[in-house]
Amino acid sequence: MSTETNKQLAFSEATPSAISPAVAPQSSSSSKVLLAVTLLAALIGGAFAWFFIQRDRTAEAARTEDGASAPKYLVHLEGFTVNLADPEETHFLRVTLDLGLDRLPEGTDHEKLTTLLPVARIRDSILSVLTVCKADVLLTPQGKAQLKKDIVAALHQNVPELAVREVYFTEFLVQR
Repeated sequence: MSTETNKQLAFSEATPSAISPAVAPQSSSSSKVLLAVTLLAALIGGAFAWFFIQRDRTAEAARTEDGASAPKYLVHLEGFTVNLADPEETHFLRVTLDLGLDRLPEGTDHEKLTTLLPVARIRDSILSVLTVCKADVLLTPQGKAQLKKDIVAALHQNVPELAVREVYFTEFLVQR
């Protein structure tokens, strides 16, 4: 029994000394890894927070700019139906739009806006732009954006007293 007791004592004495050196380096390296992971997580969290704060500021600035640049008056026009300038087939466009104005022409009352505007000149200017369009172009977002620019330019040239700033499509249908 004494040898057994010695073996047990030797075993129990050897175990703490054998474990301590092995635990100390693991503890040191695992704490370094834990520290590195914590710092990395904090860095990533900070980057996400910065990104979302910047995104919110950008969206707020865009809303402010849109509000500042909105036209003062909107004029609703009756719909237009025109044949398009496609040589190979007959296509037509049905569009209804509103005009965004910065100011009203001299002597125009806001309450009687549509009755005092030069509607014939406005519609003629818009029709001259619409009838030279082609269906394939109008089906693209770029084509619609260009059409808006062309309508604004025609109205500036033919009806400058309106000060049209924007064109809003309220109905847009290309029949092919």
